Amino acid sequence: MKYVERKRWLLFGLPWTFTKYTVTGEQLTVNTGFLRQEENDCYLYKVQDTVLRTSLTERLFGIGTVVCKTGDVTHPELVLRHVRHAKEIKNFIVEQSERERMERRTINTLNIGANLEDADQAIEY
Repeated sequence: MKYVERKRWLLFGLPWTFTKYTVTGEQLTVNTGFLRQEENDCYLYKVQDTVLRTSLTERLFGIGTVVCKTGDVTHPELVLRHVRHAKEIKNFIVEQSERERMERRTINTLNIGANLEDADQAIEY
């Protein structure tokens, strides 16, 4: 399965921007720019957490924002702003990232927001 969406204006949800999001079974790609273009890729097995955000205005126009927390060093947070089918895309990313981790036999041991002092107190010697 593959999703290709354009970032939309919050007003009326129209796709008049130069940002394109592509989500495939293996990676998430963000293409931005008109004169100076940039392409940012992240393999789905690196996605650690996803969040769906929808403001009142986004809900009125049927769009949403998907935030992906990743283990990628260059872009630890990828944001798919104002896209249609946001919930469907978020669910696909969650399910597919887990499948990709299982196929690659990788595990996620990073605890985002972990307090190291609490972890030291929990370990008894």
